[in-house]
Amino acid sequence: MTSTDDLRAELAGVAASLRAYLEVQGDAGTTGIPRRRAAPAPAPALAPAPVLAPAPAPSSPRSLPQLASVVAACTRCALHATRTQTVFSRGNPQASLCFIGEAPGADEDEQGLPFVGRAGQLLDKMIGAMGLSPERDVYVCNIIKCRPPGNRRPEPEETAACLPYLHEQLAVVAPKVIVAMGNTAVSTLLNTRIGISKLRGQWKLYEGKTLVMPTYHPSYLLRPSPQQSEAKRQAWDDLQAVMRELKIPLKRPSPESPPQGSEA
Repeated sequence: MTSTDDLRAELAGVAASLRAYLEVQGDAGTTGIPRRRAAPAPAPALAPAPVLAPAPAPSSPRSLPQLASVVAACTRCALHATRTQTVFSRGNPQASLCFIGEAPGADEDEQGLPFVGRAGQLLDKMIGAMGLSPERDVYVCNIIKCRPPGNRRPEPEETAACLPYLHEQLAVVAPKVIVAMGNTAVSTLLNTRIGISKLRGQWKLYEGKTLVMPTYHPSYLLRPSPQQSEAKRQAWDDLQAVMRELKIPLKRPSPESPPQGSEA
């Protein structure tokens, strides 16, 4: 066979192979002759992830004397301009039971201690009727630390300015039970608008963990009204519930009524 015949035979083989390939592609529904695919472009290099500085560790909690010193110099709200001094607390910070009222009154502003006026005298009688010592067995403070002029109710911005101090204070004291006295204390601690007359006597939670017993403020119990005797009886019922929770034996009757009057 000549070289021409060899070339013809080779071309005939190529044509046969191409015809067979096209028939297969036609059966598969594809057309055309495949082209060589270009190599994919390399992915752009990613910048290295930034190295973040670790978040600063939270500072250690302030002690109560440190916090009291900060409160004494506080100017967060306008009450600092009219106070004689701040009123931080009294009693035992290691006690299981904490009483919280609204705000200092005139006597408290003068002495720098909470509940030392007529309402405080009644509170001490109530604590004594529970078989407890006001100095040794309870911790007493207020929602705000400065006296509002004229013993008025604290304004919302005044409460908001002072509330972080109370949260920090309670975090250090860590009482097992809080007795919240009056509408301001109850509404602030429990973040509620329900009045004290509807909430008193019902166990609630502060910060989702600390038991709270809402009850009347001693100044309300001192205020002459047709409901005064019943309110005192209800307040004593509330304190008895606290005693049962803390396993304090019921040893004494309800405290006697002190002289009439009112003091925040």
